[in-house]
Formats: sequence, structure tokens, C-alpha cells
Amino acid sequence: MKKYGRTMLTIMVIISQLCSVLTLETTGPAFMWSPHINMELTEKVNYQTLSSRDLARSVMSAGGWSNILCEGKQSHQQVDIAVVFVGKELQSSDISGNSLSDASLVGLLKDSFTQSNFSMAYPYVSSMVKEETFENSLIEEFEESCGHKLRVGNVIVTDSCLVEDKGYSKLADMHSVEEYVATMEKGTKEQTDLLVVCRGGFSSLKNLDKLHSEGQYFSELISSLDHSGAKYTVLYVSDPYYPIQYPSSHQIGRLLAESPGNASLNSTVFCDGVCQIKKTLLEAVFVAIVLLIILISGLCCMMGIDTPSRFEVPQES
Repeated sequence: MKKYGRTMLTIMVIISQLCSVLTLETTGPAFMWSPHINMELTEKVNYQTLSSRDLARSVMSAGGWSNILCEGKQSHQQVDIAVVFVGKELQSSDISGNSLSDASLVGLLKDSFTQSNFSMAYPYVSSMVKEETFENSLIEEFEESCGHKLRVGNVIVTDSCLVEDKGYSKLADMHSVEEYVATMEKGTKEQTDLLVVCRGGFSSLKNLDKLHSEGQYFSELISSLDHSGAKYTVLYVSDPYYPIQYPSSHQIGRLLAESPGNASLNSTVFCDGVCQIKKTLLEAVFVAIVLLIILISGLCCMMGIDTPSRFEVPQES
């Protein structure tokens, strides 16, 4: 019986370790900076593990965005546009690790953080899969922090963002974002525009053959802001579990039928590294569950066998 108890204890330990691995929280970094704002911060790095809404509250309070976005607040350092960029490629370990998925992106973030007049870093932002998307929770928390009274001229989101439809202006792709930044009013507005750009999906079929790294995508955005002469502040946040939005199956079928040159596209294009990891983990869970059920069933059957500890010697006739 003691042997059976030790076996069951071992099985429970294995199950608990497996569950701890599967529920391991993945975090991504966040950086906030502005070359046009001068503000003293008590701490430039927040080492706490924050949720998306905790991050938004910290940006509004400690980062001073409430003075920019909230109605009734006075700011002596007005900016033309506040940019939120939601990426999906970086994890917290990538900032200090040697193996980087996009070294140019990390270099751009570090340079912007160290060279700007005002900057703040959040190395650990929780990015577990949840019901609401990162960008939607950020916008909602901005509104709640302002008492649902945002003082913004326009709220613009890209088509790749998954947000609740509240009549926000939509931009199709990076070219549209650059055009908007170039033509927006600068220096004369009393209200700041809020631009939310999400990296993680294709807004149209024509962009399927123009895949760029996140570093190139983000670098183009910052360059367009610098060239426009607009005063801006930026919040970059990475959500490695960002849900990727792709064209519908009907659109993909039509694309492949009309463009023979794109026939090389296959199902692996629509499942990135995070998707592959999640798929592998799910398969491992199913296999582990089946093996555990077989093991427990076998042990129970063996324990149910009642055999004598010794046999009597047959008597001679």
C-alpha cells in the first residue's frame, strides 16, 4: 500500500509541474519616450510585472499622458500626436538576451529610450492570452482614467488592430499612416491626436507579398514622425500572444487563383512562432494526459489483483 501511495504522489508531482510549465506567464517589454517633453520622473524603469490596464494607468499617471489626453488638465508641453504601437515579436528576455528575433527593433528602442528627453521603461508587461486585446484594453483604460472625457482631436487605429468599434478613424496600412502624419496639423492644435498602430496582420491582399520585420515597420513610423516636424510621444508595447488577423479564406483562395506567382504561400505563413509553440504545447498536453490515464489505469488494475503472499506445498498422496 505504501508503494501505491508513493506512486500516486509521484504522479501528482509530475502533473503539478506540467501545469506550472503550461501556465508560465509570458511577459513583453514596453517603452515610453518623447523627444519633445521635459519631465522629471521618480523612476525611469518600473520592474513590476504589470497587466495591460496597469500599464495604461502608469502611463497616464507616472508618464504624464493624463495631462495630454484628459479633458480639464492643463499641460505646458503640448504634443501634436500620441502614438501607441502594439508589437508582437519581443519578449522580456529578448532585451537582455543574445538571441534576438529582431535586433534592429531592440536597437531602435534602446536608442530612443536613452537619447530622448523623457523616457520610461516597463520590462515586464503580462501578455497572457485573454478575452480582450491589448490595444482595446489600453484605449479603454485611457478613457476610464480620464473619467470617460478624453481631450483628443482624433482617435485613429489601423485595420490590424482588434478594438471595439466606437467610430474611430481607420487607416489601412503603413502608407496611409505616413500620409496621415505628413498632412496632419502641427503646432496649432489645442487637442492631441491618439494614433494606435498594431503590428500583426495584413490589412489588404496587396500587402501579402510585402512582409517586413517589425523593426522596419516601426522605424518607418518613427522616421515619418521626425520628417513631419510634429511633436510626438510614443508608447511601444510588445504582446507576444497578439492574435494575428489575416484575410478570409475566400480572399486567400481568390488571391491564389488570380496570382500564380503567390502559389508558394502555404499554411506555415499563417502560423507564426508563437502559434507553433502553442500548437506543440497543446499536442504535448494531450499526449501526457493519455499516458497518465494509461498509467493510472494500469496501477489500479495491478492493485486490484489479490494474490497470496505464499503458496502451500502440495501434499504427497
